[in-house]
Amino acid sequence: MTQIAGTGTLPAAAVPRGARHSRPRDSRSSRSPAKSILLHGTLIIASLIAIGPIVWVLLSSLKPGYAIQSSDLTLIKDPTLANYRYVLGETSFLRWFGNSVVVAAFTMAVGIFFSATTGYALSRFNFPGRRPLMMVFLVTQMFPVAILIVPIYTIMANLGLINALPSLIIANLTIAVPFCAWMLKGYFDSIPTSLDEAASIDGCGPFGTFWRVVLPLARPAIAVTAFYSFLTAWGEVAYASAFIQEDRKFTLAYGLQQFVPQFNPQWEYLTAAAVLVTIPAGIVFFFAQRHLVSGLTAGGTKG
Repeated sequence: MTQIAGTGTLPAAAVPRGARHSRPRDSRSSRSPAKSILLHGTLIIASLIAIGPIVWVLLSSLKPGYAIQSSDLTLIKDPTLANYRYVLGETSFLRWFGNSVVVAAFTMAVGIFFSATTGYALSRFNFPGRRPLMMVFLVTQMFPVAILIVPIYTIMANLGLINALPSLIIANLTIAVPFCAWMLKGYFDSIPTSLDEAASIDGCGPFGTFWRVVLPLARPAIAVTAFYSFLTAWGEVAYASAFIQEDRKFTLAYGLQQFVPQFNPQWEYLTAAAVLVTIPAGIVFFFAQRHLVSGLTAGGTKG
């Protein structure tokens, strides 16, 4: 029996079926077998397309040179670690690796600092030139790197930084900081300003509020910023090829070109070096992955 206000009681059979069983329908149970097979088949094919080249490079790095250049298509043939031993022991790979670590680490650290402070200032303060500055950051993302090489090279030459690693750090910051500042500005907009007001009542100044209150809440966005800044410097080639002239100062991305000369490409060494190059980026991604999704989504919207 069901009690209806003002009308007494009605038998349970008189109650509409939808009112008694108002549960949301499971979309998976309503999907037909054909649609389910099509969906999963599409996902499997997309996954194979995504990981296929990576697996192929990994398997190729374990093949001798004649097996890679052979016309026979084989996944595994005479596997060996000689390619890795040659790259690590007979080339300048470790020196290039150290140069890349220095450039990427400084780019990431300095980029996080400038991007976070700039994004916080754009989010919280209304100062003269705020909107033009935001437009400048946006416009700089429209220029390809090839157009910027000549003016940046001229600036670095006047500063005496040609053939020096600081030139790469500064050049990479021109790419990373504008984008990351925009993204962090959007994330800071989603943090209530009442927290800033409460911190100021407790005696915190603007920098204290930023460092002690806002920055800990922005860890997902900071992780995305760090990952983007690291990858920007780790895989950059154009600036390295223009600014660096000595073999001992090459970065990894530019040094890999030494394995592909014009008339005798050494694909077995190139694939082994390519696998080693991806390891640091994978480590950084492993530590930042739990913050990447929330940081990207929250930084892309306001409020």
